[in-house]
Amino acid sequence: MTEQALPTRSLGELEVGAQGLGCMGMSEFYGTGDDTESVATIHRALELGVTLLDTADMYGYGRNEELVGRAVADRRDSVVLATKFGVVRDEADQSKRGVRGDPEYVGRAAEASLRRLGVDHIDLYYQHRVDPDVPIEDTVQAMAALVRQGKVRHLGLSEAGAETIRRAHAVHPISAVQTEWSLWSRDIEDEVVPTCRELGIGVVPYSPLGRGFLTGAITSKADLDTDDFRQTGQPRLAEGNLERNLEMVRALRELAERKGVTAGQLALAWVQHRGPDVVPIPGTKRRTYLEENVAAARLELPEKDIADIEAAVPADAVAGQRYHEDAMKLLSR
Repeated sequence: MTEQALPTRSLGELEVGAQGLGCMGMSEFYGTGDDTESVATIHRALELGVTLLDTADMYGYGRNEELVGRAVADRRDSVVLATKFGVVRDEADQSKRGVRGDPEYVGRAAEASLRRLGVDHIDLYYQHRVDPDVPIEDTVQAMAALVRQGKVRHLGLSEAGAETIRRAHAVHPISAVQTEWSLWSRDIEDEVVPTCRELGIGVVPYSPLGRGFLTGAITSKADLDTDDFRQTGQPRLAEGNLERNLEMVRALRELAERKGVTAGQLALAWVQHRGPDVVPIPGTKRRTYLEENVAAARLELPEKDIADIEAAVPADAVAGQRYHEDAMKLLSR
């Protein structure tokens, strides 16, 4: 039997499958990776109609772009390839990070990403974080030059505030804004989402499963690899916050069991139902979880189910910030 492909959605003028694939964890942050399984996961995603693949130049210090490039080398026409620039890391001290959006850096970063990906153009090029020292107009003008040169097709911003989005869009059309959005990260609903909808910009939620927490698979830090960034980088898993947040996950699991799905599928379906201009990019490095995620894109949620889900995980009840304080300063600029 032929598998039914995912329906498509629009990010500005860019058409993609209704769900994308976040590739970051294949190379870093979420424990040890397996390149062979990761490539197989990307290939399986394309078979299922997941066309938007998301990476960034800072993931694995470029290794993730190289991995994605190898995976799509013989099927480039089936892929909408998204990558990002702007977060600068110190390889000697991985805790140090800066942000750059100056025009000279934009062009240099794009050339490096094109080389690592092994392609002649990037379908969707995001500024990963907004540089507070460079006017957004200058950064977007440099990004627009890449479009004129044929090196980039569409432009995006990640974790930008509403006013920044407006200013950027006035320079060159922005197709997508990528930001964290899940049952336990809903702050963009006040200003960012309405602004995007007013301007015809698509929204690409990352971490729609709360960095895996909303699946119910994480009940303590012992469930994580020792090199998983969530061991120290997630205030919501810190002592004092974890148990409070687990109460909501347990309530979500009870709802999911009654519906015959997993907690992760219910949480992901909630994000999918935020609107036809929303394309979440759950990350995984294994085909099993990929297939479970894709199934959530077809899950129908009546209004009562949505209300029950939001009652189980109230927007204002989550304990802890998304990131530690230094990283929080880079958001919603």
